[in-house]
Amino acid sequence: MKLNHINLTVTDVEAAARFLEKYMGMRYQGGNRGMGFLYDDDGLVLSLMKGRAGQVKYPDNFHIGFILGSEAEVDEVNRRLKDDGFDVGPPEHLHGYTFYVNAPGDITVEVQC
Repeated sequence: MKLNHINLTVTDVEAAARFLEKYMGMRYQGGNRGMGFLYDDDGLVLSLMKGRAGQVKYPDNFHIGFILGSEAEVDEVNRRLKDDGFDVGPPEHLHGYTFYVNAPGDITVEVQC
């Protein structure tokens, strides 16, 4: 059995989709202000559904994660995010070489190798 899709509720579908497309390499396949669909290279569908600000709540430590092939790639994504004004700390050696960022739409994203 293969995981087909994940649905996330976000406060801003368009901003979250642009972020995931620009920094995480996902491909936006359309939608509207209430729903959007992104795909990765392995066929996973990530659907984003609009939730109201203040009502989108995930448990502590909830996040989505993206894995890269090297520390240099993780450093590059981290640098791009910083250059674009995101409040992101440097990668650390934890359970991998990793960092977290609060993405538009109120979702937490982990990047690691």
